[in-house]
Amino acid sequence: MFKQISNKQYKKQNIMKRYFILTTLVCMSFMGYSQEVQISTGALVQFDKEYHNYGEIMPGSDGTCSFTVINIGNEPLLLENCKGSCGCTIPFCQKAPIMPGDSTKVDVKYDTNRIGPINKSITIMSNAVNEPVKVLRIMGSVLSPPVPPVNEN
Repeated sequence: MFKQISNKQYKKQNIMKRYFILTTLVCMSFMGYSQEVQISTGALVQFDKEYHNYGEIMPGSDGTCSFTVINIGNEPLLLENCKGSCGCTIPFCQKAPIMPGDSTKVDVKYDTNRIGPINKSITIMSNAVNEPVKVLRIMGSVLSPPVPPVNEN
C-alpha cells in the first residue's frame, strides 16, 4: 500500500522541500520590494483625518471645517477636482501644485440652515499614485431652533 523509501531518499526530498520554500520566500520578498518601489515614486497623498464630526450644532452656526492634505511623495501633487455630494456641501481646494513635503488645507463649508442629520461626502481627485480618488466625510446634526414660550395674558 505505502511505498517504503530509504533514508537517503527521505533526506533528498526534505532538502528539495526546504529549497522550494526558501526560493518561494525569496521571490515573494523581491515582488514586495518591486511593488513598494513603484508606489513610492510620484505624488503621494496623505490626509490628517478622513472625517469631521460637527456633533450637534445650532442652525446658522459656522459650518466650516478643514482637512489637511500632505504630499509625502517626491513629485508635485495636484488636486484636480474637489466635489461635494450635494449643493449644501462646498469644498475649496488649492489649484496650485503641492510640492513634496508641503501641505495645504481643503476647506469645507456646510449649510447649517438645513435641519437634521449631516452625512455628506467630499470627493477629491488628484494625481496621487497611492489614492487618486479620496472620499472624505462630514457628519453631525443640525438641531431644530428652540421654540419661544407662548405668553397667554
